[in-house]
Amino acid sequence: MRGRAFSIILRTVTWLAAILTFGALFFLIAHILINGIPYIRPSLFALEYNTDNVSLFPALVTTVFMVACSLAIAVPLGLFTAIYLVEYARRGNIIVKLVRVTAETLSGIPSIVYGLFGLLFFVTALNWGFSLLSGTFTLAIMILPLIMRTAEESLKAVPDAYLEGAFGLGAGRLCTVFKIVLPAAAPGILAGVILASGRIVGETAALIYTAGTVAQIPENPLASGRTLAVHMYALSGEGLYTGQAYATAVVLLVLVVGINALSATVAKKFARR
Repeated sequence: MRGRAFSIILRTVTWLAAILTFGALFFLIAHILINGIPYIRPSLFALEYNTDNVSLFPALVTTVFMVACSLAIAVPLGLFTAIYLVEYARRGNIIVKLVRVTAETLSGIPSIVYGLFGLLFFVTALNWGFSLLSGTFTLAIMILPLIMRTAEESLKAVPDAYLEGAFGLGAGRLCTVFKIVLPAAAPGILAGVILASGRIVGETAALIYTAGTVAQIPENPLASGRTLAVHMYALSGEGLYTGQAYATAVVLLVLVVGINALSATVAKKFARR
């Protein structure tokens, strides 16, 4: 009887937690849509920003550039590091333990610390100034531990039978890793990429100190620009364009959902293969 009562209590608590979570998410999305959709107008997507149209299009272009370039830098580095740690490094290696502890430590550092590092190193020491290049490399460093750890756990989850079968057929380790292990671990790796993309899209503190807040389409990688999150922060901080800030939040929400849907589609294709 006690076990049954305890099971009922746990089930009730689980359902309540799920309902509260979905309720909070629904309330947040509804609040953003209700306050933002009325302010979505064609002028909000003008090519140039000014105080009349408060266009978010330059910020949208900058956001897409930031996501693409940061992932292009961080994903190969994190993926190849994970492959080395799982497939090539000897077990019990001190360097491997040090890399894992460092990655876990870096994952918990606040983003503003990354922003200050980017300000001191990329902006000041390398003399890149407030630019897309400074912001991109700062974001790449920030998401690198997440991608590396996610890829490592995904590679570990691949059954040993896959490797044994490939080795039994005479395949080399490199061929086995790229032909067998990586496709099997692709869904988990893409999940890490999705999380990293979401962190890039929603980042503000690190970019204010590195990429700047110029509300125009950057002419080159050394020019300053603002992402959608920084654009929304700037509008809400001014207090004059609260409605446009909510409209920017709607576009940001659609962008995140689109990235997640695209990544999920790619992951399903890999899983079917």
